Order: sequence, then structure tokens, then C-alpha cells
Amino acid sequence: MANVWPLVGGGALIGLAAALLMALTGRIAGISGIYGRLIGGDMGRGGWQLFFMAGLILPVFLMPRPELTSPVAAYAMILAGLLVGLGTRIGSGCTSGHGVCGIANFSWRSLVATLMFMFSAAVTVFVIRHVLA
Repeated sequence: MANVWPLVGGGALIGLAAALLMALTGRIAGISGIYGRLIGGDMGRGGWQLFFMAGLILPVFLMPRPELTSPVAAYAMILAGLLVGLGTRIGSGCTSGHGVCGIANFSWRSLVATLMFMFSAAVTVFVIRHVLA
């Protein structure tokens, strides 16, 4: 069995960050919304949005990681990223906003959105592994 503790630790840190953001600023940790406002020039009061995003991105460069290769072409990854961005606009949020914060606040809308995220992911995996393979 794989070592799941790094995954559990990562999930706990995401939950802690979301709880601290809510406690300290009263804001929901919806990454797509934070990112959208940040690229629109809104740094947030005291620059909190910039610091929050930096806290998400900097560990990627600070932590050792294995050499990764992808069987997917770069254009397909770019297209996938654009589709995810479009989906966050259509769904009025991303998995962090709906799945972590919305469900924790007993939002029915977030529950439905998260179920749709999970359903879409399952269908995508099925199609890639069993239909296109």
C-alpha cells in the first residue's frame, strides 16, 4: 500500500488554510475567484490575495520532486487548463471554493457543484481509459 500520509497532510493543510483565511479575513478560499481578482489587479486588503496565491505556488519550487514525464502533448494540457478555467466561470467557482469551503458551510449549491465535478472526472477517466485507449 502506498504511503498516504503526505496526501492526508496536504489535505489537512488545505483545510487549515481555508479555515484561517475565513477566520482572519472573512473570505472563502475559492482559488479561481482569488486568481481572477488578482489578475484583474485586485491584490486584496494588505495584499492577502497575492500572498495566498504565492503560498500555493512557492512550495512547488521549494520541495524536491521526482522527474515527471507526460504522455499528453503540451497543446492538450493547455486546452485542458482553458476548459477548467471556463468551467470555473460557468460553475461560479472551483473545487476549493465549492468542495472545501462550500460544503463545510452546508451549501446545497456547493454540494451539487462538487458532485458534478466528481461525476465529470469519473466520466473523463472512463472515456480516456476505456473508449479512447
